[in-house]
Amino acid sequence: MIEMKDIVKSFGNVHAVKSGQFTLKKGEIHSLIGENGAGKSTMMKLLYGMYPIDEGNLRIHGENIPSITPKIAIEKGIGMVHQEFMLVNELTVLENIILGFEPRHGITIDFDKARKTVEQYISQYGMDIQLGKRINQISVGEAQRVEIIKTLTRGANVIILDEPTAVLTPQETRQLFVILQNLRKDGKSLVFISHKLNEVMEISDRISVMRQGNYIGSVNKEETSPSELAKMMIGREVFLNMEKTQAKPGEKVLEVKDVWVSGEKEISKIRGVSLDVREGEIVGIAGIDGNGQSELIEAITGLRQVEKGSVLLDGKDITNLSPKKIRKGGLSHIPEDRNTRGLNRSMSIKENLIAVSVSEPPFCRGLVQNQKDMLEYAKKLSEVFDIRPRDPEISTQSLSGGNAQKVVVAREVSIGGKLLVASQPTRGVDIGAIESIRKILQEVKSKGMGVLLISADLEEILSLSDRIVVMHEGRITGRLKAEEANEDNLGLLMMGGAGPAEERGSTT
Repeated sequence: MIEMKDIVKSFGNVHAVKSGQFTLKKGEIHSLIGENGAGKSTMMKLLYGMYPIDEGNLRIHGENIPSITPKIAIEKGIGMVHQEFMLVNELTVLENIILGFEPRHGITIDFDKARKTVEQYISQYGMDIQLGKRINQISVGEAQRVEIIKTLTRGANVIILDEPTAVLTPQETRQLFVILQNLRKDGKSLVFISHKLNEVMEISDRISVMRQGNYIGSVNKEETSPSELAKMMIGREVFLNMEKTQAKPGEKVLEVKDVWVSGEKEISKIRGVSLDVREGEIVGIAGIDGNGQSELIEAITGLRQVEKGSVLLDGKDITNLSPKKIRKGGLSHIPEDRNTRGLNRSMSIKENLIAVSVSEPPFCRGLVQNQKDMLEYAKKLSEVFDIRPRDPEISTQSLSGGNAQKVVVAREVSIGGKLLVASQPTRGVDIGAIESIRKILQEVKSKGMGVLLISADLEEILSLSDRIVVMHEGRITGRLKAEEANEDNLGLLMMGGAGPAEERGSTT
């Protein structure tokens, strides 16, 4: 169906794809995997015509295609479901599906014909969507199914899915996989871009690996394993399933008492949330993105106003204090977006590593900065946290996502304190950096610090947390000890499938 050979793509001085290869057979699910920045999404955007190919050959159904645009790709039967959905919130599901390709009856849109066509696809592939609802009234999983049907109504025989499970619960992921298998049985060819190796092993027929813009190789699913794939991705053994260190809970370092906070949208308003974190333990917050996790963390760290309730750090009320005063009280914070709140990208590694302590000894005496001590400190942290390259004077703008995140983690962990709030600490980083950051969080816990971990990655929550709190639409829907939790019961709670923890008599 598809053959991409010797593909090259650069954006200025950045070589996104240096030597890309990819083939797709009729009726197969072919996964494309690699670290962040490996070039996998760029390869598929080149296939879909979103970027022009600099060098290389593209063949579709055996035909050489010298240049391609999204219009040509659609005409050739290629559809793409992007990580960020391309839907209009104010329009209905049906209107979104036919947008730009509306069937006509004279000068008016033939909605009856459109509905019949779409209902055929819903029935044929086992999809569950409500055509009359607006996009802002449906779930993320349903929105994704809308995107898939959009590609089918445009005649797609090849469907590219970019990180399709990133925002789904385990139950929604299983539902998606049933749909993908139905599409494959009908002869559709699917490209599945992902970094979740267990899912790749479950859904794929073949798997191709890219590393640093280069094609590394392709394997049949039956001939490989998650550990082999991880090794292909980063060039060495990786150990993500590390043994959890035993928690030794001490005194409460964080108490959130009946907190109410405004939200960016209705479902993210915080409504009467209470939780606590103790010394020497990791408490994980699980939930689908956008259900109030960000607002809760902003309230705890002083970045958002608390409307009602209180937040206590080490027994002292910090409700609505400034972030600086809260930090002084012993809180460290790895923010969910390193670029907007974790780093000043125009500044050096050294400057970012000492940013919180720049006005204090030994880095500053009076009005004089001690550049020698700053440099030595930055060199030491770069070594301990394996920040590459080792030159602390270079700009963080030149760092990969994983190394940029290590700068944030190194700074926040090194200042010590009572509580570390780690929000999406491994989001957007490669497997090697994930392994490193998870080890660091375990070490922080073993040294007696309390850790509040917020992650959209359920595997991360399950592998690191000693206790787990689940949020849905700004409320806590469940509290579980680590040994009680699994993807199924967490997934149900993430969808609001059980009542508030207090009604269930759950463990606090």
